[in-house]
Amino acid sequence: MRKIIHVDMDCFFAAVEMRDNPALVSLPLAIGGSAERRGVIATCNYVARRYGVRSAMATAYALRLCPRLVLLPGRMALYSEVSRQVMRIFARYSQIIEQVSIDEAYLDVSDSTLFQGSATRIAEAIRADIRQELQLTASAGVAPNKFLAKIASEQNKPDGLFVLSPAGVPPFVRQLALSKIPGIGGKTAERLVQLGLHTCADVQQFPRRQLLYLLGKTGLMLLERAYGIDERPLQTSRERKSVGVETTFPIDIVQEEQGHAMLPELLAELSKRLQRREWQGQIARQGVKIKFSDFHQTTVERSVNRFSPQLYDELLHEAWLRGGGKPVRLVGISIGLPEAANVLQLPLDLQ
Repeated sequence: MRKIIHVDMDCFFAAVEMRDNPALVSLPLAIGGSAERRGVIATCNYVARRYGVRSAMATAYALRLCPRLVLLPGRMALYSEVSRQVMRIFARYSQIIEQVSIDEAYLDVSDSTLFQGSATRIAEAIRADIRQELQLTASAGVAPNKFLAKIASEQNKPDGLFVLSPAGVPPFVRQLALSKIPGIGGKTAERLVQLGLHTCADVQQFPRRQLLYLLGKTGLMLLERAYGIDERPLQTSRERKSVGVETTFPIDIVQEEQGHAMLPELLAELSKRLQRREWQGQIARQGVKIKFSDFHQTTVERSVNRFSPQLYDELLHEAWLRGGGKPVRLVGISIGLPEAANVLQLPLDLQ
């Protein structure tokens, strides 16, 4: 039986700012871009969340919900350094660590001899180290697999610990809302509701063959999760799969030509990012992303083995048509990188 711990820092960016400036603790605080530049909220503290402010929310809307909101631009260099300190604490307790973002990670402690092999006590020790050494709080979930550990870490936020024993898995998953399952997006959740599926118990009672027919691979994943099954191992190393840049317009654009006019600037920034990473010309695909005024977005990609700046014009045109005339708030371009075993050396030429 595996023992997996998921640790998630509480409102990480905002917590670092409150630690360094205690006067912010009682104020509604958010980290994000300015409203004038069409920014979005990266994270916010729990005071701001009482007003309805949430991550990924447009800053302008957040300020309407909470006019007293203190907005900071963020200090990514500092957050990255604190993140490295957190990961070093994790490394004291396990060598099998999957970092999934700047502020969260999974640890496999199945074979650990620390604390007589108690995953619960290991999680408690990790949280204590973070509090004592970094003056920050973290929430943790302990469970037999990644999926359940992730769900468990959300149960007692902030600054909490939730332990899900193997015996407790069946009753826990039966009442679990399907929308809580990682990998179930908004559209899939809507479709499940249309099928009368709201909880894992509903899935357990639904005809298996019909579920697989209707949802394919998603249906298979859903069946496993509905019974608390997740055999995925922790991924201790990750290859970067793509590099991209994007821009949000101060005012929505309505002409496709305006989007094309932005491509040279995006190409220049993409070139800088690739050169900083000492990119040698390997490529698997190119893509264009457009976000419309209603926040729906679309991405058009094409598999290629040679970079073509002109291809972005074609992809942008195709993506633009999908909007049916809706104004556009954001345009982005990207390069997909090949798997390590399929690397093809090409000239570094973005001109």
